[in-house]
Amino acid sequence: MEILIIVIAVVFAVAVIGVAATFLVRGSATRRRVPPASERTAAPGGSTATIAPEAPPRAQAPPVASAPVVVEAPAPAEAPAPPVVAVPVPLEVPEPTAGRLVRLRGRLARSNSAVGKGLLSLLSRDKLDEATWEEVEDLLLTSDIGVAPTQELVERLRTRVRILGSRTPEDLRDLLREELLTLIGPDTDRTVHSLRADGAGPAVVMVVGVNGVGKTTTTGKLARVLVADGRSVVLGAADTFRAAAADQLQTWGERVGASTVRGPEGADPASVAFDAVKQAKDQGVDTALIDTAGRLHTKVGLMDELGKVKRVVEKHGPVDEVLLVLDATTGQNGMVQARVFREVVDITGIVLTKLDGTAKGGIVVAVQRELGVPVKLVGLGEGADDLAPFEPAAFVDALVGQ
Repeated sequence: MEILIIVIAVVFAVAVIGVAATFLVRGSATRRRVPPASERTAAPGGSTATIAPEAPPRAQAPPVASAPVVVEAPAPAEAPAPPVVAVPVPLEVPEPTAGRLVRLRGRLARSNSAVGKGLLSLLSRDKLDEATWEEVEDLLLTSDIGVAPTQELVERLRTRVRILGSRTPEDLRDLLREELLTLIGPDTDRTVHSLRADGAGPAVVMVVGVNGVGKTTTTGKLARVLVADGRSVVLGAADTFRAAAADQLQTWGERVGASTVRGPEGADPASVAFDAVKQAKDQGVDTALIDTAGRLHTKVGLMDELGKVKRVVEKHGPVDEVLLVLDATTGQNGMVQARVFREVVDITGIVLTKLDGTAKGGIVVAVQRELGVPVKLVGLGEGADDLAPFEPAAFVDALVGQ
């Protein structure tokens, strides 16, 4: 019995201690959840709201200093250096142009002596009847002077002879000389028959013509004329359709120390001409001579392409001269060629080749009178220096045998 009472007492004591411990734990938890007054704010309705304390800021790691990134700027692209063009060393010294036509007067007179001597023989007859004047007219027509200039010359001669009275050979020669010089054009204004190659920058001269008249040879000889007059020259081989044309022109240039701009066979002629003028500008050269391919004046496509060459070259500046090369032996057929070329490229001057031999000097009159384009150069032979600036007085003197 005593043992049972002891057990019950122990169980009761343990239960009391457990209950007391539970109340103690709950009170401690309540005290931990109630914040101090400094952390309580008034909530709507007069109650208090608890603001949770802010967490302390996290300490940030100090920034790690990184090495600066160096970005190298690309080196500026260097402008390509202009191509170095080797200028040939002159192999020859061209003959001075002054007096070339005078020196060659004998050759010109021999080739045209039939005209001058025939006229003087007819005008020296004792009786100048209608039949004689018809012979004079026929002789002038066969010399390729042309119908209108022939009729004008015959009328003026008839009037002057009638007024003159006496007809000595000397008087007739002077009379004939004056009238022919009037037809051809006096050389009192030498700029009419001179090349326009004295402007600022390189003068640009295009050489045009039909197939077979000798444009490339004439261009090479013209380079000699200019070099002999103290000018520097760049040659443009724009005849890219004939295989040997560029080689031929380059040979002409090497002989007088002129460089030649050329392209591959079949290249665009306009681009070659453009490059030649550009090189002349870059090198400070006086004159750019452009040799063009031969054109049949009846081929519209080829003539249009010639016009394109001129337009492309004009992007550098004006073309100072467009010289049409005419074979003097073709006579009046050359007039047809000249009219077509004038419409396409506005020719400014004529180069008459092959005036030696069977050429008829009257074509000089026909070209200038009918086209209004002056003859500026004449070719009197096959020699390298047989191209001469045209001098009307010297030419007429050769015609009448003075």
